[in-house]
Amino acid sequence: MKVLITGAAGFIGFHLSRALIARGDEVWGIDSLTDYYDPILKKNRLAALGVGELSPSQEGQGPSFSFQKLDLDDAPAVDRYFALHSFDRICNLAAQAGVRYSLENPRSYVASNVSGFLNLLEACRNHGTGHLVFASSSSVYGLNENLPFSVHGPANHPVSLYAATKKANEAMAHAYAHLFGIPITGLRFFTVYGPWGRPDMAYFKFARAISRGTPIDLYNGGQMLRDFTYIDDIVDGLLRVLDHPASPNPHFDRKNPDPASSTAPFRIYNIGNHRSEPLMDLVSFLEEDLGKKALVRNLGMQAGDVQATEADVSDLDRDFGWMPSTTLQEGVRRFVAWFKEYEEVYG
Repeated sequence: MKVLITGAAGFIGFHLSRALIARGDEVWGIDSLTDYYDPILKKNRLAALGVGELSPSQEGQGPSFSFQKLDLDDAPAVDRYFALHSFDRICNLAAQAGVRYSLENPRSYVASNVSGFLNLLEACRNHGTGHLVFASSSSVYGLNENLPFSVHGPANHPVSLYAATKKANEAMAHAYAHLFGIPITGLRFFTVYGPWGRPDMAYFKFARAISRGTPIDLYNGGQMLRDFTYIDDIVDGLLRVLDHPASPNPHFDRKNPDPASSTAPFRIYNIGNHRSEPLMDLVSFLEEDLGKKALVRNLGMQAGDVQATEADVSDLDRDFGWMPSTTLQEGVRRFVAWFKEYEEVYG
Protein backbone atom coordinates (compact mmCIF):
# COMPACT_ATOMS: atom_id res chain seq x y z
CA MET A 1 0.00 0.00 0.00
CA LYS A 2 0.93 3.65 -0.37
CA VAL A 3 0.83 5.06 3.16
CA LEU A 4 1.22 8.64 4.38
CA ILE A 5 2.51 9.24 7.90
CA THR A 6 2.13 12.76 9.27
CA GLY A 7 4.60 13.51 12.04
CA ALA A 8 6.94 10.98 10.43
CA ALA A 9 10.02 12.43 12.14
CA GLY A 10 8.33 12.10 15.52
CA PHE A 11 8.68 9.24 17.97
CA ILE A 12 5.72 7.07 16.96
CA GLY A 13 5.79 8.21 13.33
CA PHE A 14 9.40 7.09 12.98
CA HIS A 15 8.74 3.62 14.39
CA LEU A 16 5.57 3.15 12.32
CA SER A 17 7.38 4.26 9.15
CA ARG A 18 10.16 1.77 9.80
CA ALA A 19 7.66 -1.06 10.36
CA LEU A 20 5.71 -0.24 7.19
CA ILE A 21 8.93 -0.12 5.17
CA ALA A 22 9.98 -3.49 6.60
CA ARG A 23 6.78 -5.15 5.41
CA GLY A 24 7.08 -3.68 1.92
CA ASP A 25 4.71 -0.73 1.89
CA GLU A 26 5.46 2.49 0.01
CA VAL A 27 5.84 5.05 2.80
CA TRP A 28 5.55 8.81 2.50
CA GLY A 29 6.19 11.09 5.44
CA ILE A 30 5.57 14.72 6.28
CA ASP A 31 6.66 16.67 9.35
CA SER A 32 7.08 20.34 10.24
CA LEU A 33 10.27 19.65 12.27
CA THR A 34 9.35 22.15 14.97
CA ASP A 35 11.76 22.96 17.80
CA TYR A 36 9.39 21.94 20.62
CA TYR A 37 12.22 19.55 21.42
CA ASP A 38 15.65 19.26 19.80
CA PRO A 39 15.15 18.96 16.02
CA ILE A 40 18.46 17.09 15.84
CA LEU A 41 16.71 14.03 17.26
CA LYS A 42 14.04 14.31 14.55
CA LYS A 43 16.69 14.59 11.85
CA ASN A 44 18.51 11.60 13.29
CA ARG A 45 15.29 9.61 13.07
CA LEU A 46 14.98 10.63 9.42
CA ALA A 47 18.57 9.56 8.86
CA ALA A 48 17.72 6.15 10.33
CA LEU A 49 14.95 5.96 7.72
CA GLY A 50 17.53 6.57 5.00
CA VAL A 51 16.98 10.30 4.54
CA GLY A 52 20.16 12.39 4.54
CA GLU A 53 20.37 16.15 4.17
CA LEU A 54 17.13 17.68 2.93
CA SER A 55 17.12 19.37 -0.46
CA PRO A 56 16.52 23.14 -0.79
CA SER A 57 12.84 22.30 -1.29
CA GLN A 58 12.89 20.47 2.08
CA GLU A 59 12.48 17.03 0.53
CA GLY A 60 14.39 13.85 1.25
CA GLN A 61 14.44 10.33 -0.12
CA GLY A 62 15.26 6.99 1.45
CA PRO A 63 15.21 3.57 -0.24
CA SER A 64 11.49 3.06 0.52
CA PHE A 65 10.63 6.36 2.17
CA SER A 66 9.85 9.80 0.74
CA PHE A 67 9.91 12.82 3.04
CA GLN A 68 8.59 16.37 2.70
CA LYS A 69 8.88 19.10 5.30
CA LEU A 70 5.31 20.37 5.58
CA ASP A 71 3.20 22.08 8.23
CA LEU A 72 -0.38 20.83 8.35
CA ASP A 73 -1.47 24.31 9.42
CA ASP A 74 -0.50 25.54 5.93
CA ALA A 75 -3.77 24.75 4.13
CA PRO A 76 -2.65 25.64 0.56
CA ALA A 77 0.54 23.58 0.92
CA VAL A 78 -1.41 20.60 2.26
CA ASP A 79 -3.86 20.78 -0.64
CA ARG A 80 -1.05 21.00 -3.20
CA TYR A 81 0.66 17.98 -1.65
CA PHE A 82 -2.49 15.88 -1.77
CA ALA A 83 -3.24 16.99 -5.32
CA LEU A 84 0.07 15.38 -6.35
CA HIS A 85 -0.40 12.13 -4.42
CA SER A 86 -3.10 9.61 -3.63
CA PHE A 87 -2.78 7.41 -0.55
CA ASP A 88 -4.34 4.08 0.37
CA ARG A 89 -3.88 4.80 4.07
CA ILE A 90 -3.09 7.88 6.15
CA CYS A 91 -1.93 7.86 9.76
CA ASN A 92 -2.04 11.27 11.43
CA LEU A 93 0.56 11.43 14.20
CA ALA A 94 1.41 15.11 13.71
CA ALA A 95 0.44 17.20 16.72
CA GLN A 96 1.69 19.67 19.25
CA ALA A 97 2.21 17.29 22.15
CA GLY A 98 2.61 17.80 25.87
CA VAL A 99 0.16 18.68 28.61
CA ARG A 100 2.41 21.08 30.50
CA TYR A 101 3.53 23.05 27.44
CA SER A 102 -0.11 23.78 26.62
CA LEU A 103 -0.15 26.04 29.68
CA GLU A 104 2.66 28.12 28.17
CA ASN A 105 1.85 28.22 24.47
CA PRO A 106 -1.84 27.39 23.96
CA ARG A 107 -2.13 28.86 20.48
CA SER A 108 0.35 26.37 19.06
CA TYR A 109 -2.05 23.59 20.05
CA VAL A 110 -4.97 25.13 18.19
CA ALA A 111 -2.81 25.79 15.11
CA SER A 112 -1.38 22.27 14.94
CA ASN A 113 -4.00 20.04 16.52
CA VAL A 114 -7.20 21.77 15.38
CA SER A 115 -6.45 23.83 12.26
CA GLY A 116 -3.89 21.32 11.04
CA PHE A 117 -6.25 18.41 11.57
CA LEU A 118 -9.03 20.27 9.75
CA ASN A 119 -6.73 20.77 6.76
CA LEU A 120 -5.96 17.05 6.75
CA LEU A 121 -9.66 16.16 6.88
CA GLU A 122 -10.34 18.54 4.00
CA ALA A 123 -7.55 16.91 2.01
CA CYS A 124 -9.08 13.48 2.63
CA ARG A 125 -12.47 14.86 1.60
CA ASN A 126 -11.19 16.43 -1.62
CA HIS A 127 -8.58 13.88 -2.67
CA GLY A 128 -9.68 10.64 -0.99
CA THR A 129 -8.14 7.92 1.15
CA GLY A 130 -9.07 4.34 1.96
CA HIS A 131 -8.66 4.88 5.70
CA LEU A 132 -7.55 7.67 8.01
CA VAL A 133 -6.18 6.65 11.41
CA PHE A 134 -5.43 9.44 13.86
CA ALA A 135 -3.80 9.80 17.25
CA SER A 136 -6.02 10.76 20.14
CA SER A 137 -4.93 10.57 23.77
CA SER A 138 -5.77 9.12 27.17
CA SER A 139 -5.80 12.72 28.35
CA VAL A 140 -9.34 13.12 26.96
CA TYR A 141 -10.66 11.22 30.01
CA GLY A 142 -9.81 14.22 32.18
CA LEU A 143 -11.80 14.23 35.41
CA ASN A 144 -13.10 10.71 34.81
CA GLU A 145 -11.60 8.48 37.54
CA ASN A 146 -13.49 5.30 36.66
CA LEU A 147 -10.58 2.93 35.95
CA PRO A 148 -9.91 1.30 33.62
CA PHE A 149 -10.95 3.96 31.13
CA SER A 150 -13.47 2.65 28.61
CA VAL A 151 -14.13 4.14 25.18
CA HIS A 152 -17.81 3.48 25.86
CA GLY A 153 -17.81 5.78 28.87
CA PRO A 154 -17.74 9.57 29.17
CA ALA A 155 -14.75 11.70 28.22
CA ASN A 156 -16.31 15.13 28.45
CA HIS A 157 -14.21 16.95 31.05
CA PRO A 158 -10.64 17.51 29.77
CA VAL A 159 -8.33 19.28 32.22
CA SER A 160 -5.79 20.68 29.73
CA LEU A 161 -6.00 22.44 26.39
CA TYR A 162 -3.98 19.60 24.86
CA ALA A 163 -6.69 17.15 25.96
CA ALA A 164 -9.40 19.48 24.66
CA THR A 165 -7.80 19.61 21.22
CA LYS A 166 -7.63 15.80 21.10
CA LYS A 167 -11.28 15.56 22.07
CA ALA A 168 -12.03 18.12 19.35
CA ASN A 169 -10.19 15.89 16.86
CA GLU A 170 -12.53 13.02 17.70
CA ALA A 171 -15.62 15.18 17.16
CA MET A 172 -14.26 16.63 13.91
CA ALA A 173 -13.34 13.17 12.62
CA HIS A 174 -16.82 11.86 13.34
CA ALA A 175 -18.41 14.77 11.49
CA TYR A 176 -16.32 14.10 8.37
CA ALA A 177 -16.93 10.36 8.52
CA HIS A 178 -20.66 11.06 8.75
CA LEU A 179 -20.83 13.77 6.09
CA PHE A 180 -18.42 12.36 3.51
CA GLY A 181 -18.17 8.64 4.26
CA ILE A 182 -14.44 8.76 5.02
CA PRO A 183 -13.41 5.67 7.06
CA ILE A 184 -11.74 7.10 10.18
CA THR A 185 -10.35 5.41 13.29
CA GLY A 186 -9.04 7.23 16.37
CA LEU A 187 -6.64 5.62 18.84
CA ARG A 188 -6.31 6.97 22.37
CA PHE A 189 -2.63 6.44 23.22
CA PHE A 190 -1.56 5.78 26.81
CA THR A 191 1.94 7.02 27.87
CA VAL A 192 4.02 5.64 25.01
CA TYR A 193 7.73 5.08 25.72
CA GLY A 194 10.75 3.39 24.20
CA PRO A 195 13.90 3.93 22.09
CA TRP A 196 14.04 7.10 19.96
CA GLY A 197 11.41 8.58 22.30
CA ARG A 198 10.49 12.15 23.13
CA PRO A 199 12.96 13.90 25.48
CA ASP A 200 10.12 15.90 27.05
CA MET A 201 8.54 12.72 28.42
CA ALA A 202 9.17 11.74 32.04
CA TYR A 203 11.04 8.49 31.36
CA PHE A 204 13.49 10.23 29.01
CA LYS A 205 13.98 13.24 31.31
CA PHE A 206 14.47 10.91 34.27
CA ALA A 207 17.05 8.81 32.42
CA ARG A 208 19.01 11.89 31.40
CA ALA A 209 18.88 13.39 34.90
CA ILE A 210 19.84 10.16 36.67
CA SER A 211 22.76 9.53 34.31
CA ARG A 212 24.03 13.10 34.81
CA GLY A 213 23.46 13.21 38.56
CA THR A 214 20.85 15.99 38.50
CA PRO A 215 17.49 15.86 40.33
CA ILE A 216 14.31 14.47 38.82
CA ASP A 217 11.03 16.30 39.44
CA LEU A 218 8.34 14.09 40.94
CA TYR A 219 4.93 15.72 40.73
CA ASN A 220 2.43 14.82 43.43
CA GLY A 221 5.40 13.45 45.35
CA GLY A 222 5.70 10.66 42.78
CA GLN A 223 2.30 9.26 43.75
CA MET A 224 1.17 8.84 40.15
CA LEU A 225 -0.10 5.80 38.27
CA ARG A 226 0.36 5.45 34.53
CA ASP A 227 -0.48 2.92 31.84
CA PHE A 228 3.00 2.75 30.31
CA THR A 229 2.84 1.35 26.76
CA TYR A 230 5.95 0.18 24.90
CA ILE A 231 6.42 1.51 21.37
CA ASP A 232 6.59 -1.92 19.67
CA ASP A 233 3.15 -2.80 21.04
CA ILE A 234 1.80 0.53 19.80
CA VAL A 235 3.17 -0.06 16.30
CA ASP A 236 1.72 -3.57 16.20
CA GLY A 237 -1.70 -2.13 17.03
CA LEU A 238 -1.37 0.66 14.47
CA LEU A 239 -0.52 -1.79 11.70
CA ARG A 240 -3.54 -3.94 12.49
CA VAL A 241 -5.89 -0.96 12.59
CA LEU A 242 -4.51 0.64 9.41
CA ASP A 243 -5.16 -2.56 7.48
CA HIS A 244 -8.87 -2.64 8.40
CA PRO A 245 -10.85 0.51 7.55
CA ALA A 246 -13.49 1.59 10.02
CA SER A 247 -17.05 0.58 9.25
CA PRO A 248 -20.47 1.65 10.55
CA ASN A 249 -21.83 -0.07 13.63
CA PRO A 250 -24.96 -1.93 12.43
CA HIS A 251 -26.24 -2.04 16.03
CA PHE A 252 -25.76 1.65 16.77
CA ASP A 253 -28.61 2.93 18.93
CA ARG A 254 -29.38 6.62 18.38
CA LYS A 255 -31.32 6.73 21.64
CA ASN A 256 -28.35 5.36 23.56
CA PRO A 257 -25.38 6.39 21.41
CA ASP A 258 -22.06 4.62 21.87
CA PRO A 259 -19.16 7.16 21.91
CA ALA A 260 -16.84 4.59 20.33
CA SER A 261 -18.81 3.90 17.14
CA SER A 262 -21.43 5.36 14.84
CA THR A 263 -23.75 4.89 11.89
CA ALA A 264 -20.79 6.42 10.03
CA PRO A 265 -17.53 4.55 9.29
CA PHE A 266 -15.98 5.80 12.52
CA ARG A 267 -14.38 4.04 15.49
CA ILE A 268 -12.49 4.98 18.66
CA TYR A 269 -10.19 2.59 20.55
CA ASN A 270 -7.90 2.71 23.55
CA ILE A 271 -4.40 1.46 22.94
CA GLY A 272 -2.44 0.94 26.15
CA ASN A 273 -0.68 -1.66 28.25
CA HIS A 274 -3.91 -2.52 30.09
CA ARG A 275 -2.43 -1.96 33.55
CA SER A 276 -1.84 0.97 35.85
CA GLU A 277 1.67 1.04 37.33
CA PRO A 278 3.31 3.31 39.92
CA LEU A 279 5.58 6.01 38.57
CA MET A 280 8.10 4.97 41.22
CA ASP A 281 8.38 1.55 39.54
CA LEU A 282 9.55 3.35 36.41
CA VAL A 283 12.12 5.24 38.48
CA SER A 284 13.34 2.00 40.11
CA PHE A 285 13.79 0.23 36.76
CA LEU A 286 15.69 3.24 35.37
CA GLU A 287 17.95 3.29 38.42
CA GLU A 288 18.62 -0.43 38.06
CA ASP A 289 19.50 -0.27 34.36
CA LEU A 290 21.50 2.96 34.61
CA GLY A 291 23.32 1.74 37.72
CA LYS A 292 22.72 5.00 39.60
CA LYS A 293 20.26 6.26 42.19
CA ALA A 294 18.00 9.17 41.38
CA LEU A 295 18.21 12.50 43.15
CA VAL A 296 14.62 13.50 43.84
CA ARG A 297 12.83 16.83 44.03
CA ASN A 298 9.25 16.35 45.21
CA LEU A 299 6.71 18.80 43.81
CA GLY A 300 2.96 19.28 44.03
CA MET A 301 0.41 18.19 41.49
CA GLN A 302 0.96 19.87 38.14
CA ALA A 303 -1.96 21.74 36.58
CA GLY A 304 -3.50 19.74 33.75
CA ASP A 305 -2.26 16.38 35.08
CA VAL A 306 -4.33 13.46 36.31
CA GLN A 307 -3.32 11.10 39.08
CA ALA A 308 -3.94 7.79 37.31
CA THR A 309 -4.56 6.27 33.88
CA GLU A 310 -5.41 2.73 32.81
CA ALA A 311 -6.72 1.52 29.46
CA ASP A 312 -9.49 -0.96 28.80
CA VAL A 313 -8.27 -2.45 25.52
CA SER A 314 -10.87 -5.19 25.21
CA ASP A 315 -12.34 -3.63 22.04
CA LEU A 316 -8.97 -3.68 20.28
CA ASP A 317 -8.54 -7.30 21.35
CA ARG A 318 -12.03 -8.24 20.13
CA ASP A 319 -11.78 -6.52 16.75
CA PHE A 320 -8.09 -7.00 15.90
CA GLY A 321 -6.74 -9.69 18.22
CA TRP A 322 -4.36 -7.15 19.73
CA MET A 323 -2.98 -7.27 23.24
CA PRO A 324 0.24 -5.70 24.56
CA SER A 325 3.10 -8.05 25.40
CA THR A 326 5.94 -5.90 26.79
CA THR A 327 6.33 -5.47 30.53
CA LEU A 328 7.46 -2.14 31.93
CA GLN A 329 10.68 -3.69 33.25
CA GLU A 330 11.57 -5.14 29.83
CA GLY A 331 10.56 -1.97 27.98
CA VAL A 332 12.71 0.21 30.24
CA ARG A 333 15.64 -2.17 29.76
CA ARG A 334 15.39 -1.79 25.98
CA PHE A 335 15.02 1.98 26.23
CA VAL A 336 18.05 2.36 28.48
CA ALA A 337 20.19 0.22 26.16
CA TRP A 338 19.32 2.58 23.29
CA PHE A 339 19.64 5.68 25.49
CA LYS A 340 23.21 4.84 26.53
CA GLU A 341 24.28 4.44 22.91
CA TYR A 342 22.51 7.60 21.77
CA GLU A 343 23.86 9.74 24.62
CA GLU A 344 27.38 8.52 23.95
CA VAL A 345 27.17 9.81 20.38
CA TYR A 346 24.87 12.84 20.66
CA GLY A 347 24.51 13.64 24.38
